[in-house]
Amino acid sequence: MTIPLHWHTEPLLLALVVGVSWAYALATGPLRARCAPGLDRYPRAHAVCFHLGVGVAYLAVGSPLDQVGEAFLFSAHMLQHMLLIYVAAPLLVLGLPPELTDPFLEARPWLLRVARFLVHPVAAGLLFNFIFSVWHFPELYEAALRDRSLHIIEHWLMFLPAVLMVWPLLSRSRVLPRISFGGAMVYCFILMIADLPLWAALIFGEHPIFETYRLAPRICSLSASSDMVLGAAIMKGFNEVFALVNMAWAFFAWYRRDR
Repeated sequence: MTIPLHWHTEPLLLALVVGVSWAYALATGPLRARCAPGLDRYPRAHAVCFHLGVGVAYLAVGSPLDQVGEAFLFSAHMLQHMLLIYVAAPLLVLGLPPELTDPFLEARPWLLRVARFLVHPVAAGLLFNFIFSVWHFPELYEAALRDRSLHIIEHWLMFLPAVLMVWPLLSRSRVLPRISFGGAMVYCFILMIADLPLWAALIFGEHPIFETYRLAPRICSLSASSDMVLGAAIMKGFNEVFALVNMAWAFFAWYRRDR
């Protein structure tokens, strides 16, 4: 069986990827006196993180992984989502220098108030896990697989709440700072248990719950049931690694500060 695989080169997608990277380079480079006052030189470390985040996001939605995940393998689709949530979103947050974000927010008090609410750990954690779980209801999940526009909305509604979810742990901002070391450890622990209901539904289901993958041609040795279990393992693996790494960092940073 031949699988038609290609990289997505739609003008809107490429314009978004190039446009975001170009705007960031301008704002932190030649226009930094206006856009990022206080930034005395090009922030190379931040820029590496930001552009890597953009690259990983394109890899997730623009590579052949997108087609495999849409039509053949649930595990590929889950990997796509995990790259957006636990790799691209953290890299983009780490790539935002405070000299760029803080003046923009301080000049717009109403936006700062909204942002403070949205990145509060309770709001961010609840919003992300609720939206992520709802999108895995079979009816909505299947609808997104069949409708390209809805599928794009699905990706945005996973990616944007993921940015809010990781912000309390990774923020470099002064006006929207990271939470305390103890708070970060508790937050990470809650993130590890928040997706357990969805994980259990996927890994312990007697039959594949998504019709597309149950009926899809088998392009590898995985059965539909094994593919669903693998997808659940990928989801939990990314979640656990992200939470445990940040929990360990918070613990040792707390220890170094107070010893």
